Amino acid sequence: MSTLTFRNKQGELVDIPSIPATRLKNEFGTVFDRAMREGAVAITRHDTPRAVLVSYEEFESLAKARSTPLEDRRAQFDALLGRMQTPAARKGMEAAFNATPTELGRAAVKALGRRKPASKKGRIRAGR
Repeated sequence: MSTLTFRNKQGELVDIPSIPATRLKNEFGTVFDRAMREGAVAITRHDTPRAVLVSYEEFESLAKARSTPLEDRRAQFDALLGRMQTPAARKGMEAAFNATPTELGRAAVKALGRRKPASKKGRIRAGR
């Protein structure tokens, strides 16, 4: 069975524990408390998620996120676009689009915080 994940009210990507529907029926109080504590519990039937029991706080957070007015989204987009239009951002994008593959590779290694690419020792090459 695949693990279910969702973004909680703090914005963290978390795994949702799964509970068989039979256990929900027999231990509703325990499952309810777990949903309250962890934010959500997936209810499965034959190892397939069929429903999710969420805490009221998580429900409010999800409902609020879905009901964000278009004007708020437009304002967020405009602010992001404005940050992307600065001279420094334009210079950076121009450099990225005009970079050679070697320059892009060096930038990627630098972004990883390493001075040299990882050693090839122990790697298996195709055809050998």
